[in-house]
Amino acid sequence: MYDLHDFVEMKKPHPCGVNRWEIIRMGADIKIKCSGCGRLVMLSRREFERRMKKVID
Repeated sequence: MYDLHDFVEMKKPHPCGVNRWEIIRMGADIKIKCSGCGRLVMLSRREFERRMKKVID
């Protein structure tokens, strides 16, 4: 399972080339931050769970 400030790997990498995201907000929506370029992305929990591959640490 995942928690706040965990790093996750998504199924598709970000266009900047990094596939490591930090969870910075949890609720009905989940906000993740790219560890490469700092881009913030907000996804519904359902969409996030569908796109997430694994928890890194």
